[in-house]
Amino acid sequence: MSKTVRKAVFPVAGLGTRFLPATKASPKEMLPIVDKPLIQYAVEEAISAGIEVMIFVTGRNKTSIANHFDTAYELESELESRHKDRLLEIVQGILPSHVSCVYIRQNMPLGLGHAVLCAEPVVGDEPFAVVLADDLIDDGQRGCLAQMVKVHNDTGASVLATEIVPPQETSSYGIVDPEGDGPVVRVRGMVEKPAPADAPSNRAVVGRYILNAGIFRHLAQTGKGAGGEIQLTDGISRLLRQEAVLAYAFKGKRYDCGSKLGYLQATIDYALKHPEVGDDFEAWLKRRFGPAVIT
Repeated sequence: MSKTVRKAVFPVAGLGTRFLPATKASPKEMLPIVDKPLIQYAVEEAISAGIEVMIFVTGRNKTSIANHFDTAYELESELESRHKDRLLEIVQGILPSHVSCVYIRQNMPLGLGHAVLCAEPVVGDEPFAVVLADDLIDDGQRGCLAQMVKVHNDTGASVLATEIVPPQETSSYGIVDPEGDGPVVRVRGMVEKPAPADAPSNRAVVGRYILNAGIFRHLAQTGKGAGGEIQLTDGISRLLRQEAVLAYAFKGKRYDCGSKLGYLQATIDYALKHPEVGDDFEAWLKRRFGPAVIT
């Protein structure tokens, strides 16, 4: 089997209830960080990792995601007629010509594991990525997923992005039981959202995965777990009994944009480094809150 990771799955069927009413009619993945939606940052990260097929597992009221990556003939014509060449270049460059998009409907809200399983007919027997757009990861270079693809290419193993979280926060994550310390370690087991007293470590899995296709067989055999949903964590727990699964401590900063606080933090940090507004925004912050606000 080829080790090349060519496809990425984006589970985008969630309701985004933590951002109501903003997400009542618009997907949470379309929430902008300055001037790009979260889903575009995620797709750009995948493209930087060499991925060519973007698989969106969608639900109701998610048509704006497909529209965002589609050609907007009327908009492009209007921009061209007004000679707004820079804006036209931005709109036409959202998706490179060598990249294709596939949309699969998840017709039942049965969890992340079920969403990944829905992608099996398109993924086939290839290794693939899973990217959660809620987790915006900035490493200042190619991106977290490119780091993980390299680890997969070197080892042939499934790879989970992990970071250390405070012990009191383990109940919000899938937590790995690692074989030792280090940036790349084999996983002995996983627990979904354990209480701090029950957590095997405080090394949490965040929204990036490289998985071998064997995961599909295990997800199909996995019943409902925490929250009455088919958990990807449970499928991975079955997979690692038969093949190596690695925990990778990625380089970069993660913003939990599934929370309001994380979303606001990302907005400020990305605004400060934005080539168009960054300097003016920083100057405004210093005038408003004092020079010490920027550290």
